[in-house]
Amino acid sequence: KEYNKAAADGQLGCVMKIYRDWQLSGDDEMLKELWPMVKKTMEFCWIKGGWDSDKDGVMEGIQHNTMDVEYFGPNPQMQTWYLGALRSAREMAEYVGDDKFAELCEKLFEQGSKWMDENLFNGKYYEHQIKIPRDISKKLSGSLILRMGTRDIQNPIYQLGKGCLVDQMVGQFFSHIAGLGYLTKSANVKKTLRSIMKHNFRHDFHDHFNHMRAFAMNDEQALVMCSYPDGERPKIPFPYFTEVMTGFEYVAAVGMIYEGMTNEGLKVIHAIRNRYDGKRRNPFDEAECGHHYARAMAAYGALVALSGFQYSAVDKHISFAPKINHDHFNCFWSIPAGWGVYRQKITNSKTTVEIDLKDGRIPLQLLSLGGVNGELDRVTLNGKAIKNLSLSGDTVRFDKKVILSKNGILRAVFR
Repeated sequence: KEYNKAAADGQLGCVMKIYRDWQLSGDDEMLKELWPMVKKTMEFCWIKGGWDSDKDGVMEGIQHNTMDVEYFGPNPQMQTWYLGALRSAREMAEYVGDDKFAELCEKLFEQGSKWMDENLFNGKYYEHQIKIPRDISKKLSGSLILRMGTRDIQNPIYQLGKGCLVDQMVGQFFSHIAGLGYLTKSANVKKTLRSIMKHNFRHDFHDHFNHMRAFAMNDEQALVMCSYPDGERPKIPFPYFTEVMTGFEYVAAVGMIYEGMTNEGLKVIHAIRNRYDGKRRNPFDEAECGHHYARAMAAYGALVALSGFQYSAVDKHISFAPKINHDHFNCFWSIPAGWGVYRQKITNSKTTVEIDLKDGRIPLQLLSLGGVNGELDRVTLNGKAIKNLSLSGDTVRFDKKVILSKNGILRAVFR
């Protein structure tokens, strides 16, 4: 019940993960079993003295987070996690028939998203408003003595402030991965990622001051954790602001790819892998908080973003929309029900796409192929034509459920 012992990003991120896992697996029983805990997790945000105690969709409270500190007041990093959790909870609540809770989450999402665009976006990126919560009690104030917290509630240290944070779009990153769409204005998201690339990407570290751990140095390139392009840096910012950590870099890079900034995103990823090339550092151990730190696994999101892959076992809907090599694209994909290879080839006026299932069994009702030009000529399953289908935009709807089994190939041809 003591909110200061909970990390806001970890808690809200778990809500989004449950939504993602339910969508990928289609396991309704799992969702029904976990839903009461998901609901309690969201209600935890609204306790007295908590993150959003006035239930307006904005995280004004004291938020412990992955920077090992407490953010005081609204900030983009935790707010995007909150918006992503609200949207995830709304979808799950609606599915299980908890309409009242779904309406509440939708209301808070709309309010919080609008407020964030209007109050945290400075025209270039989102920033942190350092505020002392009005409803903080003396008892609660006295308990805020954490590992790297602040003892002076009225003058908190270790804040982000007006910095351009590499991880400020983390909730949006996961929202795209989970197929939940935009959490704030898409134009602001893109401007923010452009600002991160402009202000946080360093071409070398010869003159870079870093008072913490050195994960990049000399002639190496990287995205630093935070920059203060307009000044006004807090006297004592959060401790890692001068550092470089690959997990955060991948999140920003994947976000760039989703926004059409493919070259910029790949530039960041190449910079990371050049630092961990086997000569400078271990290529299998992108150290961060410690060796083999899990956050570096955000790199997998680049495969999802570059392929435009999405899958919902709930709707039986699979999607691809490659961002690179449109004429000859191949990629691996994987879901709980199976795994395979997607191929896209464009020759002259014909586009051929193939979903090659190497193992598993996947029922399909919808197939979306973003960026494919031409009119649909035919769709075949293991060489046999599928006739009962319709096309709406870039989505093929099968009138009868299609079962893609091991070593099966679903092929679509456009002319």
